[in-house]
Amino acid sequence: MQEHEKYMQRCLELAALGIGNVSTNPMVGAVIVHDEKIIGEGYHHKYGEAHAEVNAINQVISNFSDSAELLNQSTLYVSLEPCAHYGKTPPCADLIIKHKIPRVVIGCRDPFDAVNGKGIEKLTEAGSNVTVGVLEKECQWLNRRFFTRVQKHRPYVILKWAQTRDGFFAPSDHTQVWITGPESRRLVHQWRGEEDAVLVGKTTAAMDDPQLSVRYAKGRHPKRVVIDRKLELNKNLNIFDQSIETLVFNEILTEIDGKIKYIALEDFDRYVPQYILYQLYLQDIQSLIIEGGAHTLNSFIEAGLWDEARIFTGPDDLENGIRSPEINGMTEGEFFIGTDKLLILLSR
Repeated sequence: MQEHEKYMQRCLELAALGIGNVSTNPMVGAVIVHDEKIIGEGYHHKYGEAHAEVNAINQVISNFSDSAELLNQSTLYVSLEPCAHYGKTPPCADLIIKHKIPRVVIGCRDPFDAVNGKGIEKLTEAGSNVTVGVLEKECQWLNRRFFTRVQKHRPYVILKWAQTRDGFFAPSDHTQVWITGPESRRLVHQWRGEEDAVLVGKTTAAMDDPQLSVRYAKGRHPKRVVIDRKLELNKNLNIFDQSIETLVFNEILTEIDGKIKYIALEDFDRYVPQYILYQLYLQDIQSLIIEGGAHTLNSFIEAGLWDEARIFTGPDDLENGIRSPEINGMTEGEFFIGTDKLLILLSR
């Protein structure tokens, strides 16, 4: 089992390279081992393109003239159950069977209905020796966004905010004050590139005029989401610059204007977080960072609709202003980012 874990850990390292590029698919890594040596490996690079198992098998075929014989004597490690259905690509289980790979070690089952257990069943029926559950929790954690979307029919929700040492979110007059240092700001931009969308409320959009981009990091820009109940925001704000797909939740209008999509909710007096998350699910948004303001963050906390909270605490005091949100969760980790402290919580 320890040997299995070594190769599964490599699968996880490979799979993580696909973050920000494969949604709404899961991140998957695969390794092919022959005589205790890795002879092929691959991961899912981009949504709609070849899966990890395909890339690993193709690497063996490209590098070895006797690839058929090698594959027939190898073990395939993969972090998620191979698919058994036709989607954007053919079933990976069929490819494994075609190349007569005798042993398959799987990190965790795929909860998607078209796959769940069917890939394992197909491999077993074809005579493969299948082992399931190696580093299972680690494999599930890696794909927590995918699992949340499939099982809960909503995006994986990350709350992010910065607070002063004495617990304030912003000045009362909404003037802009930098609470954190440049290292934290660069990290936030990196995070944006890893998720499908970033959401702010009307006040944050109006006062901070954020671009909600990844300009201080590498990666693709997330979709932008803003809550503007009465459509009062100035159209000259950065979020309306038509550079990135932007969703505006309101109570008045449902229409598309270039890359701006206005979505009217049924009821703006209750269940707003629930309505928004379900609409984002329908838009194939698998993960969401909520960056403010305090009222918006509190509404999702009160509804119990969050999975992870990333809270920066800067080194300075504000003495008065808007109080930071209050939240309870399991501590996942505490880190120092420059002069700032980062606390990561998970919902219970």
